[in-house]
Amino acid sequence: MGEEKKINILVVEDEIPLMEAIKTKLGISGFEVVTARTAEQAFDYLESMDIKVLWLDHYLLGKENGLDIVSKVKNSDKYRNIPIFVVSNTASSDKVQSYINFGVSKYYVKSDVRLDKIVNDIKEYLEKPE
Repeated sequence: MGEEKKINILVVEDEIPLMEAIKTKLGISGFEVVTARTAEQAFDYLESMDIKVLWLDHYLLGKENGLDIVSKVKNSDKYRNIPIFVVSNTASSDKVQSYINFGVSKYYVKSDVRLDKIVNDIKEYLEKPE
């Protein structure tokens, strides 16, 4: 029997220690994880891999932020159905509302939620029938 194909998750996060923790936690949970620190890197991965989930921070290295990525993904026929989980310290209600208006799957405030909770939410989301 062949090994079950792992689900590719793209984690876009600028803080390296947190990025590594997220990568480890998702890897233990059976996901294949690629990481990016800029919007440009994120789109390189979206172009070259079959990304099934996007884990996204608001603040990133470079000129573009998480909202720029969400805007491009949700306005793209190719990527619009990829679920996006935003995990950020940016909790201003207008930013949160902007993400929700674009149709992200879930928005988390980093300081209020454990990684386990987000990983479980992603698993539950992926197990839902279409």
